[in-house]
Amino acid sequence: MTDDTDFGAGDEGRGPVAPPPDEPPDDAPTVSCTRCDREWTLEYELSDLQVGNQAVEQFALDHQRHTGHFPDDVRPWRATCRRCPESVERLREDAARRWAEIHRRHTRHAVALTHESLAEPDIVDRDAP
Repeated sequence: MTDDTDFGAGDEGRGPVAPPPDEPPDDAPTVSCTRCDREWTLEYELSDLQVGNQAVEQFALDHQRHTGHFPDDVRPWRATCRRCPESVERLREDAARRWAEIHRRHTRHAVALTHESLAEPDIVDRDAP
């Protein structure tokens, strides 16, 4: 007979589930911000929030939300309406493009997508197919 505390739901054939570590990860990434003159180790995001490989992205979004700027080495995509004051910053191109296409669809306003990887803005000026 199997002790149910050794297995997670539906894990009966896969062996015991390892308990979460009591110690913080020793290979946690670090993020710095010269504007704040600080550096953070992302143990909290890995241990407590358990966001895994999205720890840097989660920290960057939280940092921007609380300080108004992104940490060093984070280059967001920016979608800016060319007709009204609406704009967003996103860490992934697809998220910024989705916002631009939805804004265009609802308002018929052209939206400029900018990023340091682009030589010039990409203009979303028609509804996505």
